[in-house]
Amino acid sequence: MPRLVLVLHEHAMLYEVAIAAEVFGVDRSDLSPTGDWYEVVVACPERSPRHWLPQLPAIDVSEIGDADLIVVPSTDSPGDEIDPALATALREAHASGARIAALCTGSFVLAEAGLLDDRVATTHWMHADDLARRYPRVKVRADVLYVDEGDILTSAGKTAALDLCLHLVRRDLGAAVANDLGRRLVVPPHRHGGRAQFVSPPPSPGGSGLARTAEWARARLDQPLTVVDLARHAGLSSRQLARRMHAEFGAAPLTWLHQQRLARAQELLERTGSSIDQIAASCGMGSAATLRRRFRDALGVTPSEYRATFRLG
Repeated sequence: MPRLVLVLHEHAMLYEVAIAAEVFGVDRSDLSPTGDWYEVVVACPERSPRHWLPQLPAIDVSEIGDADLIVVPSTDSPGDEIDPALATALREAHASGARIAALCTGSFVLAEAGLLDDRVATTHWMHADDLARRYPRVKVRADVLYVDEGDILTSAGKTAALDLCLHLVRRDLGAAVANDLGRRLVVPPHRHGGRAQFVSPPPSPGGSGLARTAEWARARLDQPLTVVDLARHAGLSSRQLARRMHAEFGAAPLTWLHQQRLARAQELLERTGSSIDQIAASCGMGSAATLRRRFRDALGVTPSEYRATFRLG
C-alpha cells in the first residue's frame, strides 16, 4: 500500500488539496486488483490540527521521509520563500526515493526547494513566465496538462491537478483502475494534450460537437479508419476536422486515433487473456510487432511487461 503524504504548507489552497484528498484519501480499494489503496496522511507545520481534513491523520513535515509519494498542493503566494524545514524535508525525502508531485503553483514550492533545477516542469499558465524568470534553471512548459519526470511530477493550473492525480493512479494501479475511478468522479480518466482542451469549440450543426464521431470511431477501432472516414461521419472536410479535433481533444485526428487504440490495448491487456496478436487486431494495430513498438514508444514497456504489472484477476 503506497504511503502518500499530502503537504499542507502555510499557503496551501483548498481546491487542489480537495482534489488530492478526493482521489487518494477516499478508500477505493474495491477498484484495486490487490484490494489495496493509498495510505494517506497530512503533513502540517508543527502538527497543526487546522488542516481541513480531520478524517486523515496528521504528522509534522519533518516526518515525511518515509513517504512513497508526496503531493504538494498549490500556493497562493508563488515565489515567496518557503519554510526552510519544509524545503529540507522535501529534499531529504526525494533523496530517499520518494516521488514528489506538485499541483498547479505548487511547482513554485518545489522550485524554491531546488528540486526542479535542470528539469522540465509546468504550472498554471498565468504564472509560467514568473516561474521561468524566478528559477532560470527550470525548463518551464506552459502548454501541457502535466509533466512526469519519473520521480518529480508537476501539473498545470487548477483542474489539471486532477489529470495528474489520475495519471499517478494509472502509473501505480493501471489504466483500468484509473478509468473506473474517472467514471466514478465523472471526469475523463485520461486527457491527452495541453491547454487547448480547455477552449470551448465552435458549435457544430445540431450542437453535437464531435462526441458522436468519437464514440463511432471507438466502436470501430478494429477497422482501418482514416481521417477521411472520421471527417465524413462528422460532416466536415478533413481540414475542418483537424481544427475541430485539436480544439476539442487537443490532438490531430490520427494522433487521437492512435491514443484510442493504445488505451483500448491497455484495457484488453488488463482485463482479458487474449494474445498479443488478438489484441493488436482488436485495436486496429495490425500486428503484434506494431503493438509492441507503439507500447515501447508511448509507455516504455512491452505489452507483456504491462500485462504482468497490471493484469486484473
